Amino acid sequence: MIKKTLYTSIALLSLWWILSSLLVKKQPPNVLFICIDDLRPDLNCYGNAEIQSPNLDALAGESTLFTRHYVTQPTCGASRYSLLTGQRPTRPVHLTNAAIEKEISDKPRTNTPESFVDHFRRNGYYTVGIGKISHSADGYVYGYQEPKSDKLELPHSWDEMLFDPGKWKTGWNAFFAYADGSNRQSRNGEVKPYESAMVSDDGYPDGLSAQLAITKLNELARKKQPFFLSVGFFKPHLPFNAPQKYWDLYDESKISITPSPGLPENAHPASLQNSGEFNSYKAGEEHPSLENPVSDAYARKLRHGYYASVSYTDALVGKVLAELKRLKLDKNTIVVVWGDHGWHLGDHRVWGKHTIFERAVRSVLMVKAPNSAGQKRDEIVSSIDIYPTLLELCSLKPATELDGKSLVGLLKKGKKPTWDNVAYSYYNRGISVRTDRYRFTKYFRKQEPTVELYDHTIDPNENHNIAADHPEVVEKLTPLWAKGNTGIFE
Repeated sequence: MIKKTLYTSIALLSLWWILSSLLVKKQPPNVLFICIDDLRPDLNCYGNAEIQSPNLDALAGESTLFTRHYVTQPTCGASRYSLLTGQRPTRPVHLTNAAIEKEISDKPRTNTPESFVDHFRRNGYYTVGIGKISHSADGYVYGYQEPKSDKLELPHSWDEMLFDPGKWKTGWNAFFAYADGSNRQSRNGEVKPYESAMVSDDGYPDGLSAQLAITKLNELARKKQPFFLSVGFFKPHLPFNAPQKYWDLYDESKISITPSPGLPENAHPASLQNSGEFNSYKAGEEHPSLENPVSDAYARKLRHGYYASVSYTDALVGKVLAELKRLKLDKNTIVVVWGDHGWHLGDHRVWGKHTIFERAVRSVLMVKAPNSAGQKRDEIVSSIDIYPTLLELCSLKPATELDGKSLVGLLKKGKKPTWDNVAYSYYNRGISVRTDRYRFTKYFRKQEPTVELYDHTIDPNENHNIAADHPEVVEKLTPLWAKGNTGIFE
């Protein structure tokens, strides 16, 4: 009798536990969104064996790594505008770094979220931004040489917008920081485009952002509320400044240089740019142009600086992810790492972004969802797909029509859903469409040729414009290109 009673009690307790579990609403997943400025897919996990990127490589092994991810605009503020709104550019202002300031910052709150961060906030998430998420280095609107303002770039998105400028005093000073506390502005541009300094990780601003993120994660872990935490790292944006230990990871003499040292054949130089941002660092040893490329030795020096900056950011991302795991938040947190565009490292004689060639519009994207497994996906995806993806992963419904489409089907290992493999990019009075095989670009300008076609099966570095030789391909791709023509240049 006692044994029977005991069995009955155990059965009732088990039933109670099961029913209680069903009744307890599962905590929605958190989101950790990491933005990295000017990060082209030069990571070991993307196939560049020269790069030391162990932490991002490890995350990639647990994530869906998108090998062909493209931004809509190859400049910081404009790319982030499309990311945050899920929209392609439709007006010239959408191609500028002022896009968010002009289109969002002064707008009153309406029924339409100003960004996907705002969307999460409206749905019960506690939202925190650290560093450069929109265009401004610290999330506030003010000029490079002005005192920090109290005007948020995204006024309705954040519960907290944080930044520690350290000895540099303001976000923009920190963005162009040198280890001695100076910056590009204070030195009137008389600075080199790179620096190695005997300092710790906290000797540059990104190290302070990583520490701030770690502190904030500990606070968020105690809140009974799902969180959306976004951390924006500056490097490898110019200047290529990083602690000496990251420079020491590389033998400069063994660093390779571009496989595209000349201008593309059968293309007009107007499709490129003269490295204006790069040349604003006046103390650089050489000043490149489309007519006068830098020497191979200087190209290796600059790539060395870029690689060191990537390794520095990789280490900081590793610190943040380690804390996420230590706090046992990793199992229920979506992690996204996104590069806001690519960068020409001397490719086609350009040092910088601001073109709609592959080097400038292809960037890093990896998404780690709870219970996901590591995989690589070669489908062509766009930054505007991230907004609907995050909503679906968190069981949220769109509040407005979005141009992108959810990537959730691609996050499932082994499944090959129907996918159109098309991404559009806009800049320099041109619209470019990337398909599985081709990059097809048309420019709204007088300089001929205005049409470019690159076959990535035989020319992945886009060295030969074959549009004139293959009019049948141009004719076939023109209607597809037209679908992405938002009228922005007409």
